[in-house]
Amino acid sequence: MLRLSDLHASYGPAPVLQGVSLHVDRGETVALLGPNGAGKSTLLAAVTGTIPRRRGGVVFDEENLVDQKSHSIVARGVALVPEGRLVFAPFSVEDNLLLGTVRLRDRREAMGERFGYVYRLFPRLEERRRQPAGTLSGGEQQMLAIGRALMSKPRLLLLDEPFLGLAPLVVQEIRESLETLRKSGLTLLIVEQKLDIALAFAQRAYVLIKGRAVLEDTTANLAKRPDLSDLYFSLAISSASARSSP
Repeated sequence: MLRLSDLHASYGPAPVLQGVSLHVDRGETVALLGPNGAGKSTLLAAVTGTIPRRRGGVVFDEENLVDQKSHSIVARGVALVPEGRLVFAPFSVEDNLLLGTVRLRDRREAMGERFGYVYRLFPRLEERRRQPAGTLSGGEQQMLAIGRALMSKPRLLLLDEPFLGLAPLVVQEIRESLETLRKSGLTLLIVEQKLDIALAFAQRAYVLIKGRAVLEDTTANLAKRPDLSDLYFSLAISSASARSSP
């Protein structure tokens, strides 16, 4: 469903992604692992067109997105749940969800169905639908951010650190909801720093270090590697050392 080929991207003149190639098959759940500064969030931003791609290919469902603007990419079925949730605090839960429908071609007809879909997945949001988003707990705001992305009827859902800063019980609740989405056939690409969560949830994983994909395997194979933690952290340390050297 998604294929990146030799993708380069940057914020201004400083390069971040330096030739990343990867693929995500239809219905698959893939994790992006790596330390802070590895380029994981930048990769999602490059896929969604919110930062410029310097060169390389971004093909989604056999269509080249590299010259497409972000609003067109959303309309084609790609949705992002950003790190930090980024809900509109003064707006109600329902209004936040409504913003997720703006690129639907049949918006009025689809809205009722999409609200029902999200509320079945996250019943707590329906209970708080009139409540300002800024008054929700962190876990509820994460549910809202995921729900807002689902309102656009995506075929590919990108999630940037969806479990960051959440209590263990809330992490489990959101994991179960994402498992429901996966079983429904939705394709997921998830950025995650915690190895245990990624290996338990995804089917394959890529490790990004310094803007490059340095390791790729099934999570079943990665989980069998006794040296995985050591390898992961040694790559991170070597990357940090390379950045700090003159």
